[in-house]
Amino acid sequence: MKNYNIAIVGLGYVGLPLAIEFAKKYEVVGFDIDKERVEELKEGKDRTKEANITALNEVIVEKGIGVSFSSNIEDLKKCNIYIVTVPTPINQFKAPDLGPLLNASKMLAGVIKPGDIVVYESTVYPGCTEEDCVPVLEQFSGLTYNKDFFCGYSPERINPGDKVNTLTKIKKVTSGSTPEIAEVVDQLYSSIITAGTHKAPSLKVAEASKAIENAQRDINISFVNELALIFDRIGIDTTDVIEAAATKWNFLKYKPGLVGGHCIGVDPYYLAHKAESLGYHPQVILSGRRVNDNMGMFVANKIVKLMINKGHKIQGAKALILGITFKENCPDIRNSRVIDIYTELCQFGMEVEVYDPHADVKQVNHEYQIDLIPQVGEQYDAMVLAVSHHEFLTLDFSALRKDEKSVIFDTKAFLDRNIIDARL
Repeated sequence: MKNYNIAIVGLGYVGLPLAIEFAKKYEVVGFDIDKERVEELKEGKDRTKEANITALNEVIVEKGIGVSFSSNIEDLKKCNIYIVTVPTPINQFKAPDLGPLLNASKMLAGVIKPGDIVVYESTVYPGCTEEDCVPVLEQFSGLTYNKDFFCGYSPERINPGDKVNTLTKIKKVTSGSTPEIAEVVDQLYSSIITAGTHKAPSLKVAEASKAIENAQRDINISFVNELALIFDRIGIDTTDVIEAAATKWNFLKYKPGLVGGHCIGVDPYYLAHKAESLGYHPQVILSGRRVNDNMGMFVANKIVKLMINKGHKIQGAKALILGITFKENCPDIRNSRVIDIYTELCQFGMEVEVYDPHADVKQVNHEYQIDLIPQVGEQYDAMVLAVSHHEFLTLDFSALRKDEKSVIFDTKAFLDRNIIDARL
Protein backbone atom coordinates (compact mmCIF):
# COMPACT_ATOMS: atom_id res chain seq x y z
CA MET A 1 0.00 0.00 0.00
CA LYS A 2 1.41 3.38 -1.04
CA ASN A 3 1.78 6.23 1.43
CA TYR A 4 -1.04 8.31 -0.01
CA ASN A 5 -2.71 11.15 1.84
CA ILE A 6 -5.89 11.79 -0.11
CA ALA A 7 -8.09 14.86 -0.19
CA ILE A 8 -11.64 14.58 -1.50
CA VAL A 9 -12.78 18.06 -2.55
CA GLY A 10 -16.58 18.22 -2.56
CA LEU A 11 -18.61 15.95 -0.27
CA GLY A 12 -21.83 15.47 -2.19
CA TYR A 13 -23.31 12.40 -3.85
CA VAL A 14 -19.97 11.57 -5.47
CA GLY A 15 -17.37 12.73 -2.98
CA LEU A 16 -18.73 11.27 0.24
CA PRO A 17 -18.93 7.60 -0.87
CA LEU A 18 -15.45 8.01 -2.35
CA ALA A 19 -14.07 9.43 0.92
CA ILE A 20 -15.57 6.55 2.89
CA GLU A 21 -14.07 3.86 0.66
CA PHE A 22 -10.61 5.41 0.47
CA ALA A 23 -10.63 5.99 4.24
CA LYS A 24 -10.75 2.23 4.76
CA LYS A 25 -7.17 2.03 3.41
CA TYR A 26 -5.66 5.52 3.45
CA GLU A 27 -5.64 8.73 5.44
CA VAL A 28 -8.31 10.96 3.92
CA VAL A 29 -9.35 14.58 4.33
CA GLY A 30 -12.94 15.16 3.23
CA PHE A 31 -13.19 18.84 2.30
CA ASP A 32 -16.25 20.96 1.56
CA ILE A 33 -16.85 24.72 1.60
CA ASP A 34 -20.28 24.08 3.17
CA LYS A 35 -19.48 24.27 6.89
CA GLU A 36 -22.92 22.97 7.87
CA ARG A 37 -22.41 19.91 5.68
CA VAL A 38 -19.02 19.28 7.28
CA GLU A 39 -20.44 19.48 10.80
CA GLU A 40 -23.23 17.06 9.90
CA LEU A 41 -20.73 14.55 8.54
CA LYS A 42 -18.60 14.80 11.67
CA GLU A 43 -21.71 13.68 13.54
CA GLY A 44 -22.24 10.77 11.15
CA LYS A 45 -25.21 12.32 9.36
CA ASP A 46 -25.68 12.39 5.56
CA ARG A 47 -28.46 14.48 4.05
CA THR A 48 -27.91 12.94 0.58
CA LYS A 49 -28.69 9.45 1.92
CA GLU A 50 -25.95 8.05 -0.33
CA ALA A 51 -23.58 6.99 2.40
CA ASN A 52 -23.66 3.77 4.34
CA ILE A 53 -24.06 5.36 7.77
CA THR A 54 -22.44 2.42 9.56
CA ALA A 55 -19.42 2.62 7.27
CA LEU A 56 -19.34 6.41 7.64
CA ASN A 57 -19.12 6.21 11.42
CA GLU A 58 -16.51 3.46 11.24
CA VAL A 59 -14.06 5.57 9.23
CA ILE A 60 -14.50 8.88 11.08
CA VAL A 61 -11.28 9.36 13.07
CA GLU A 62 -9.19 12.17 14.45
CA LYS A 63 -5.90 10.85 13.05
CA GLY A 64 -4.43 7.80 11.40
CA ILE A 65 -6.14 5.87 8.63
CA GLY A 66 -9.69 7.12 8.24
CA VAL A 67 -11.41 10.33 7.21
CA SER A 68 -11.42 13.72 8.87
CA PHE A 69 -13.93 16.25 7.57
CA SER A 70 -12.96 19.87 7.22
CA SER A 71 -13.78 23.21 5.62
CA ASN A 72 -10.33 24.59 6.48
CA ILE A 73 -8.03 24.83 3.45
CA GLU A 74 -4.98 24.46 5.71
CA ASP A 75 -5.96 20.85 6.36
CA LEU A 76 -5.36 20.05 2.69
CA LYS A 77 -1.66 20.89 2.76
CA LYS A 78 -0.64 17.52 4.16
CA CYS A 79 -2.21 15.65 1.23
CA ASN A 80 -0.47 14.52 -1.94
CA ILE A 81 -3.44 13.34 -4.00
CA TYR A 82 -6.42 15.65 -4.53
CA ILE A 83 -9.65 14.27 -6.01
CA VAL A 84 -12.10 16.93 -7.19
CA THR A 85 -15.79 15.98 -7.11
CA VAL A 86 -17.51 19.37 -7.28
CA PRO A 87 -20.68 19.97 -9.36
CA THR A 88 -20.46 20.92 -13.04
CA PRO A 89 -23.92 22.29 -13.89
CA ILE A 90 -25.22 24.29 -16.83
CA ASN A 91 -26.26 27.94 -16.67
CA GLN A 92 -29.54 29.56 -17.70
CA PHE A 93 -28.38 29.52 -21.32
CA LYS A 94 -27.67 25.77 -21.13
CA ALA A 95 -23.95 26.33 -21.45
CA PRO A 96 -21.36 24.67 -19.16
CA ASP A 97 -20.87 26.41 -15.82
CA LEU A 98 -17.28 25.68 -14.83
CA GLY A 99 -17.36 28.09 -11.89
CA PRO A 100 -17.23 25.47 -9.10
CA LEU A 101 -14.56 23.46 -10.96
CA LEU A 102 -12.28 26.42 -11.63
CA ASN A 103 -12.75 27.77 -8.10
CA ALA A 104 -11.72 24.38 -6.71
CA SER A 105 -8.70 24.36 -9.03
CA LYS A 106 -7.67 27.85 -7.91
CA MET A 107 -8.01 26.80 -4.26
CA LEU A 108 -5.89 23.68 -4.80
CA ALA A 109 -3.23 25.73 -6.58
CA GLY A 110 -2.56 27.33 -3.22
CA VAL A 111 -1.77 24.01 -1.51
CA ILE A 112 -0.30 21.61 -4.09
CA LYS A 113 3.40 20.76 -3.91
CA PRO A 114 5.92 19.24 -6.33
CA GLY A 115 5.01 15.62 -6.99
CA ASP A 116 1.30 16.02 -6.13
CA ILE A 117 -1.50 14.66 -8.33
CA VAL A 118 -4.85 16.35 -8.94
CA VAL A 119 -7.55 13.96 -10.15
CA TYR A 120 -10.84 15.27 -11.51
CA GLU A 121 -14.07 13.26 -11.31
CA SER A 122 -16.50 16.06 -12.17
CA THR A 123 -18.23 15.63 -15.52
CA VAL A 124 -16.68 17.84 -18.21
CA TYR A 125 -16.25 18.00 -21.99
CA PRO A 126 -13.21 16.40 -23.63
CA GLY A 127 -10.17 18.59 -23.10
CA CYS A 128 -11.50 20.54 -20.13
CA THR A 129 -8.95 19.24 -17.60
CA GLU A 130 -5.91 20.29 -19.64
CA GLU A 131 -7.41 23.32 -21.38
CA ASP A 132 -9.30 24.92 -18.48
CA CYS A 133 -8.20 23.46 -15.14
CA VAL A 134 -4.46 23.00 -15.67
CA PRO A 135 -3.84 26.66 -16.64
CA VAL A 136 -5.52 27.72 -13.39
CA LEU A 137 -3.40 25.29 -11.38
CA GLU A 138 -0.23 26.55 -13.07
CA GLN A 139 -1.10 30.23 -12.79
CA PHE A 140 -1.88 30.27 -9.09
CA SER A 141 0.65 27.68 -7.92
CA GLY A 142 3.70 28.77 -9.90
CA LEU A 143 4.30 25.08 -10.67
CA THR A 144 4.67 23.46 -14.08
CA TYR A 145 2.26 20.81 -15.36
CA ASN A 146 3.75 17.34 -15.85
CA LYS A 147 7.01 18.50 -14.32
CA ASP A 148 6.07 19.67 -10.82
CA PHE A 149 2.50 18.40 -10.55
CA PHE A 150 0.35 15.95 -12.50
CA CYS A 151 -3.31 15.33 -13.29
CA GLY A 152 -5.69 12.44 -13.67
CA TYR A 153 -9.29 12.08 -14.76
CA SER A 154 -11.64 9.34 -13.55
CA PRO A 155 -15.31 10.10 -14.30
CA GLU A 156 -17.81 9.50 -11.53
CA ARG A 157 -20.50 6.91 -12.13
CA ILE A 158 -22.63 7.35 -9.04
CA ASN A 159 -26.32 6.57 -9.55
CA PRO A 160 -28.17 8.45 -6.76
CA GLY A 161 -30.59 6.28 -4.83
CA ASP A 162 -29.18 3.03 -6.24
CA LYS A 163 -28.23 0.73 -3.37
CA VAL A 164 -27.21 -2.14 -5.65
CA ASN A 165 -24.85 -0.53 -8.18
CA THR A 166 -22.73 1.31 -5.64
CA LEU A 167 -19.27 2.89 -6.02
CA THR A 168 -17.12 -0.21 -5.60
CA LYS A 169 -19.37 -2.36 -7.80
CA ILE A 170 -19.16 -0.14 -10.89
CA LYS A 171 -16.14 -0.47 -13.18
CA LYS A 172 -14.06 2.72 -13.04
CA VAL A 173 -12.48 4.49 -15.99
CA THR A 174 -9.09 6.00 -15.08
CA SER A 175 -6.45 8.09 -16.84
CA GLY A 176 -3.36 10.16 -16.13
CA SER A 177 -1.42 13.01 -17.70
CA THR A 178 1.64 10.79 -18.26
CA PRO A 179 1.87 6.99 -18.65
CA GLU A 180 3.46 6.75 -15.22
CA ILE A 181 0.77 8.85 -13.55
CA ALA A 182 -1.94 6.93 -15.40
CA GLU A 183 -0.63 3.78 -13.75
CA VAL A 184 -0.56 5.43 -10.31
CA VAL A 185 -4.16 6.65 -10.69
CA ASP A 186 -5.30 3.27 -11.96
CA GLN A 187 -3.67 1.39 -9.08
CA LEU A 188 -5.11 3.85 -6.58
CA TYR A 189 -8.68 3.25 -7.75
CA SER A 190 -8.05 -0.48 -8.18
CA SER A 191 -7.37 -0.65 -4.45
CA ILE A 192 -11.04 0.15 -3.67
CA ILE A 193 -13.05 -0.72 -6.81
CA THR A 194 -13.92 -4.42 -6.67
CA ALA A 195 -15.49 -4.31 -10.14
CA GLY A 196 -12.13 -3.38 -11.63
CA THR A 197 -10.85 -0.45 -13.66
CA HIS A 198 -10.37 0.50 -17.30
CA LYS A 199 -7.26 2.58 -18.00
CA ALA A 200 -8.05 4.99 -20.83
CA PRO A 201 -5.17 6.08 -23.09
CA SER A 202 -5.58 9.79 -22.32
CA LEU A 203 -7.43 12.31 -20.18
CA LYS A 204 -9.51 13.37 -23.19
CA VAL A 205 -10.65 9.80 -23.88
CA ALA A 206 -11.72 9.39 -20.25
CA GLU A 207 -13.54 12.72 -20.33
CA ALA A 208 -15.31 11.82 -23.58
CA SER A 209 -16.36 8.42 -22.26
CA LYS A 210 -18.35 10.06 -19.48
CA ALA A 211 -19.95 12.57 -21.82
CA ILE A 212 -21.16 9.98 -24.31
CA GLU A 213 -22.47 7.40 -21.85
CA ASN A 214 -25.03 9.90 -20.60
CA ALA A 215 -25.68 11.49 -24.01
CA GLN A 216 -26.50 8.04 -25.35
CA ARG A 217 -29.05 7.43 -22.63
CA ASP A 218 -30.52 10.90 -23.16
CA ILE A 219 -31.01 10.23 -26.88
CA ASN A 220 -32.61 6.83 -26.25
CA ILE A 221 -35.07 8.34 -23.78
CA SER A 222 -35.83 11.19 -26.16
CA PHE A 223 -36.81 8.61 -28.77
CA VAL A 224 -39.40 6.97 -26.53
CA ASN A 225 -40.56 10.40 -25.34
CA GLU A 226 -41.19 11.34 -28.94
CA LEU A 227 -43.04 8.06 -29.38
CA ALA A 228 -45.19 9.00 -26.38
CA LEU A 229 -46.12 12.26 -28.11
CA ILE A 230 -47.04 10.37 -31.27
CA PHE A 231 -48.96 7.58 -29.52
CA ASP A 232 -50.90 10.14 -27.49
CA ARG A 233 -52.25 11.52 -30.77
CA ILE A 234 -53.00 8.02 -32.05
CA GLY A 235 -54.78 7.17 -28.81
CA ILE A 236 -52.71 4.16 -27.70
CA ASP A 237 -50.73 3.58 -24.51
CA THR A 238 -46.95 3.95 -24.87
CA THR A 239 -46.19 1.43 -22.14
CA ASP A 240 -48.36 -1.15 -23.88
CA VAL A 241 -46.41 -0.60 -27.09
CA ILE A 242 -43.04 -0.87 -25.34
CA GLU A 243 -44.07 -4.08 -23.55
CA ALA A 244 -45.05 -5.61 -26.87
CA ALA A 245 -41.87 -4.49 -28.64
CA ALA A 246 -39.71 -5.70 -25.74
CA THR A 247 -40.65 -9.29 -26.52
CA LYS A 248 -37.92 -9.13 -29.18
CA TRP A 249 -34.53 -10.06 -27.73
CA ASN A 250 -32.59 -7.03 -28.99
CA PHE A 251 -35.12 -4.30 -28.21
CA LEU A 252 -33.84 -1.71 -25.71
CA LYS A 253 -36.56 -1.16 -23.14
CA TYR A 254 -36.35 2.53 -22.37
CA LYS A 255 -39.36 4.27 -20.86
CA PRO A 256 -40.70 7.79 -21.44
CA GLY A 257 -40.53 10.39 -18.71
CA LEU A 258 -38.95 13.57 -17.37
CA VAL A 259 -35.19 13.71 -17.88
CA GLY A 260 -33.37 15.76 -15.27
CA GLY A 261 -30.63 15.30 -12.73
CA HIS A 262 -26.94 16.12 -12.62
CA CYS A 263 -25.92 13.85 -15.51
CA ILE A 264 -28.36 12.90 -18.25
CA GLY A 265 -30.02 16.30 -18.41
CA VAL A 266 -26.69 18.16 -18.34
CA ASP A 267 -23.86 16.17 -19.95
CA PRO A 268 -25.15 16.37 -23.55
CA TYR A 269 -24.85 20.16 -23.36
CA TYR A 270 -21.18 19.82 -22.37
CA LEU A 271 -20.51 17.61 -25.38
CA ALA A 272 -22.47 19.93 -27.68
CA HIS A 273 -20.55 22.94 -26.33
CA LYS A 274 -17.23 21.34 -27.19
CA ALA A 275 -18.44 20.33 -30.64
CA GLU A 276 -19.67 23.84 -31.42
CA SER A 277 -16.39 25.37 -30.23
CA LEU A 278 -14.73 23.27 -32.95
CA GLY A 279 -17.16 24.41 -35.63
CA TYR A 280 -19.46 21.38 -35.65
CA HIS A 281 -23.12 21.87 -34.76
CA PRO A 282 -24.49 18.56 -33.43
CA GLN A 283 -27.91 17.55 -34.71
CA VAL A 284 -28.89 14.33 -32.94
CA ILE A 285 -27.64 15.30 -29.47
CA LEU A 286 -29.45 18.63 -29.38
CA SER A 287 -32.63 17.36 -31.01
CA GLY A 288 -32.86 14.76 -28.25
CA ARG A 289 -32.40 17.47 -25.65
CA ARG A 290 -35.19 19.56 -27.18
CA VAL A 291 -37.64 16.66 -26.99
CA ASN A 292 -36.75 15.84 -23.39
CA ASP A 293 -36.77 19.46 -22.25
CA ASN A 294 -40.36 19.86 -23.47
CA MET A 295 -41.88 16.83 -21.76
CA GLY A 296 -42.92 18.73 -18.63
CA MET A 297 -44.90 21.17 -20.74
CA PHE A 298 -46.55 18.28 -22.58
CA VAL A 299 -47.60 16.63 -19.30
CA ALA A 300 -49.08 19.86 -17.94
CA ASN A 301 -51.02 20.55 -21.13
CA LYS A 302 -52.29 16.96 -21.22
CA ILE A 303 -53.58 17.30 -17.66
CA VAL A 304 -55.41 20.52 -18.52
CA LYS A 305 -57.00 18.91 -21.60
CA LEU A 306 -58.17 15.96 -19.50
CA MET A 307 -59.66 18.36 -16.97
CA ILE A 308 -61.47 20.36 -19.65
CA ASN A 309 -62.91 17.17 -21.09
CA LYS A 310 -64.33 16.39 -17.65
CA GLY A 311 -65.90 19.82 -17.34
CA HIS A 312 -63.44 21.47 -14.96
CA LYS A 313 -62.88 25.18 -14.69
CA ILE A 314 -59.10 25.47 -14.90
CA GLN A 315 -58.69 28.90 -13.28
CA GLY A 316 -58.45 28.31 -9.53
CA ALA A 317 -58.51 24.50 -9.79
CA LYS A 318 -56.42 22.76 -7.15
CA ALA A 319 -53.65 20.40 -8.23
CA LEU A 320 -51.20 18.13 -6.40
CA ILE A 321 -47.81 17.16 -7.76
CA LEU A 322 -46.31 14.08 -6.16
CA GLY A 323 -42.54 14.32 -6.16
CA ILE A 324 -40.01 17.07 -6.91
CA THR A 325 -36.70 15.15 -6.90
CA PHE A 326 -35.20 14.22 -10.25
CA LYS A 327 -35.61 10.49 -9.62
CA GLU A 328 -37.31 8.05 -7.29
CA ASN A 329 -36.42 7.28 -3.68
CA CYS A 330 -33.62 9.83 -3.32
CA PRO A 331 -33.49 13.47 -2.14
CA ASP A 332 -31.57 14.85 -5.14
CA ILE A 333 -33.42 17.83 -6.65
CA ARG A 334 -30.70 19.00 -9.06
CA ASN A 335 -32.09 19.97 -12.46
CA SER A 336 -35.45 18.35 -11.70
CA ARG A 337 -37.80 18.80 -14.64
CA VAL A 338 -40.84 18.47 -12.39
CA ILE A 339 -40.55 22.24 -12.06
CA ASP A 340 -41.68 22.50 -15.70
CA ILE A 341 -45.01 20.83 -14.85
CA TYR A 342 -45.41 23.05 -11.78
CA THR A 343 -44.66 26.26 -13.69
CA GLU A 344 -46.98 25.41 -16.58
CA LEU A 345 -49.91 24.49 -14.34
CA CYS A 346 -49.44 27.71 -12.36
CA GLN A 347 -49.48 29.69 -15.58
CA PHE A 348 -52.86 28.16 -16.36
CA GLY A 349 -54.09 29.75 -13.14
CA MET A 350 -54.21 26.58 -11.05
CA GLU A 351 -53.37 26.39 -7.34
CA VAL A 352 -50.55 23.85 -7.22
CA GLU A 353 -49.18 22.04 -4.18
CA VAL A 354 -46.13 19.76 -4.15
CA TYR A 355 -45.50 16.86 -1.79
CA ASP A 356 -42.24 14.94 -1.58
CA PRO A 357 -41.22 12.89 1.48
CA HIS A 358 -37.60 12.63 0.27
CA ALA A 359 -36.77 16.21 -0.70
CA ASP A 360 -35.28 18.74 1.71
CA VAL A 361 -37.79 21.55 2.34
CA LYS A 362 -35.16 24.30 2.57
CA GLN A 363 -33.33 23.18 -0.57
CA VAL A 364 -36.54 23.08 -2.61
CA ASN A 365 -37.53 26.54 -1.43
CA HIS A 366 -34.08 27.93 -2.22
CA GLU A 367 -33.78 26.27 -5.63
CA TYR A 368 -37.34 26.48 -6.93
CA GLN A 369 -39.16 28.89 -4.57
CA ILE A 370 -41.69 26.16 -3.75
CA ASP A 371 -42.91 25.46 -0.22
CA LEU A 372 -43.44 21.71 0.02
CA ILE A 373 -46.52 20.62 1.94
CA PRO A 374 -45.65 18.41 4.94
CA GLN A 375 -48.33 15.83 4.15
CA VAL A 376 -51.27 15.26 1.86
CA GLY A 377 -54.70 15.67 3.39
CA GLU A 378 -56.60 17.93 1.05
CA GLN A 379 -58.71 16.99 -1.94
CA TYR A 380 -57.70 17.92 -5.47
CA ASP A 381 -59.12 18.52 -8.91
CA ALA A 382 -55.97 17.06 -10.46
CA MET A 383 -53.08 14.94 -9.30
CA VAL A 384 -49.87 14.12 -11.16
CA LEU A 385 -47.48 11.37 -10.14
CA ALA A 386 -44.19 12.98 -11.19
CA VAL A 387 -41.71 10.80 -9.28
CA SER A 388 -42.17 7.14 -8.42
CA HIS A 389 -41.24 7.24 -4.72
CA HIS A 390 -42.29 3.97 -3.12
CA GLU A 391 -44.30 5.88 -0.47
CA PHE A 392 -46.77 6.96 -3.15
CA LEU A 393 -47.97 3.39 -3.62
CA THR A 394 -49.63 3.54 -0.21
CA LEU A 395 -51.56 6.78 -0.83
CA ASP A 396 -55.36 6.56 -0.85
CA PHE A 397 -56.04 8.33 -4.13
CA SER A 398 -59.80 7.90 -3.79
CA ALA A 399 -59.67 10.01 -0.63
CA LEU A 400 -57.60 12.66 -2.43
CA ARG A 401 -60.11 13.06 -5.25
CA LYS A 402 -62.30 16.13 -4.89
CA ASP A 403 -65.03 14.35 -6.83
CA GLU A 404 -65.52 11.86 -9.65
CA LYS A 405 -64.22 14.43 -12.15
CA SER A 406 -60.77 14.61 -10.55
CA VAL A 407 -57.93 13.77 -12.92
CA ILE A 408 -54.94 11.56 -12.07
CA PHE A 409 -51.97 11.52 -14.47
CA ASP A 410 -49.06 9.09 -14.05
CA THR A 411 -45.78 10.16 -15.69
CA LYS A 412 -43.99 6.95 -14.65
CA ALA A 413 -46.54 4.19 -15.40
CA PHE A 414 -46.13 3.45 -11.70
CA LEU A 415 -49.64 3.43 -10.25
CA ASP A 416 -52.46 0.92 -10.66
CA ARG A 417 -53.82 1.53 -14.12
CA ASN A 418 -57.39 1.31 -12.85
CA ILE A 419 -57.12 4.44 -10.73
CA ILE A 420 -55.54 6.80 -13.27
CA ASP A 421 -56.92 8.76 -16.20
CA ALA A 422 -53.79 8.72 -18.34
CA ARG A 423 -50.06 8.07 -18.26
CA LEU A 424 -46.93 8.53 -20.35
